[in-house]
Amino acid sequence: MGGGNGQKSAMARQKHMEKMKAPKGSQLESNKKAMTIQCKVCMQTFICTTSEVKCREHAEAKHPKSDLNACFPHLKK
Repeated sequence: MGGGNGQKSAMARQKHMEKMKAPKGSQLESNKKAMTIQCKVCMQTFICTTSEVKCREHAEAKHPKSDLNACFPHLKK
């Protein structure tokens, strides 16, 4: 005979717990590799998905005497 409802529930619970486990290892290493944008004035790094708006905010807040292109040459049009 097959298992009862208790066994089925236990198996379902176990499968669900395996699915919900956190991925092994840390994401810190991949985050470091993604820090590809760098301010040329202060050498602060930013993640590769940083928008032009955030770069402009950094330049205005941290380097008001420098222009945006001095901080982030990749943003030249």
